Amino acid sequence: MMKSEKPSVFVPDRSPLKVTMLVFSGCSIMCVASAVDPLRAANRVSGEMLFDWKLVSVDGEPPVTTSGLPVAVSGKFDPTETTDVLGIIGGFGTKTLGTPALLAGLRRVARSARAVGGIEAGTWLVGRAGLLEGRTATTHWEDMEDFTAAFPGVDVRPDRYIIDGPIFTSGGASPTFDLMLHLIRSRLGMAVALDVASVFIYDQARAATDAQPLVSLGRLDGYDPRLAQAIRLMEAHIDQPLTISAIARRAGVTSRALEKIFGKSIGEPPGAYYLRLRLSAARRLVVDTSVPMADIAARTGFSSAAGFSRAFAKTFGMSPTQLRRR
Repeated sequence: MMKSEKPSVFVPDRSPLKVTMLVFSGCSIMCVASAVDPLRAANRVSGEMLFDWKLVSVDGEPPVTTSGLPVAVSGKFDPTETTDVLGIIGGFGTKTLGTPALLAGLRRVARSARAVGGIEAGTWLVGRAGLLEGRTATTHWEDMEDFTAAFPGVDVRPDRYIIDGPIFTSGGASPTFDLMLHLIRSRLGMAVALDVASVFIYDQARAATDAQPLVSLGRLDGYDPRLAQAIRLMEAHIDQPLTISAIARRAGVTSRALEKIFGKSIGEPPGAYYLRLRLSAARRLVVDTSVPMADIAARTGFSSAAGFSRAFAKTFGMSPTQLRRR
């Protein structure tokens, strides 16, 4: 898409905005809720139909989320139907669903809509349709490495959400909620956005450009910033693990003090937690991708595939190869 941009939807404007969400099976119910419930709440608190939103699927059938709950849709995705905003909500398996007809439909909508975007794995389809070329984008952190390799012409960043002209991308459920609050704030003002946040007792503590964490700390930062800093260091060095003494030094404590902090807050030593964090990352790659085991071992900081397999089996009760075959 050329950067002769259409008028942005992220500007002060109280005229009704037509929003279509294309939902795929395998997505998270939280992503669906984060995409539409803030809009519903904005209509309620403002007393006006300022967001005219609907859910559709590719075939008109209810897509089934990862929790097993089906999503009621109003019908089949129709690329010829006029909409201001098209959001594509995807999850497991979505990146393989880019049929020529579907991608052509997405490109057709992008030519007329004021904004098109991908939510979590929906970003893959936006990319497959060629709508991200030359732009900045994000996706869920689990897909970041593969997504970057698949789209070399895209500036992929680990931000929570990104708006680049008429294209928006979001890394997951919580960033999508933030994105929708930003849309509401941009169009209707801070007062309405605060009212919507209050409906959900939601306290937005992150900026759009904050990196997506592998470990969501919630309000742990407020209890012990040294623990939070140590965990952030661990997740930033999954492929090349730091020593515990190096982590302690960067967190501004002694190794013994770090041991006490982890024991009190988490109930296990920092070394054990770090290993579990790396193995959890490995398990996601084993289950959700076809990446070779040797590459998974290297990506998660193991010097040999054999050592990785032993540690994996000890933690999960079966080898990574056995788990992938299930």
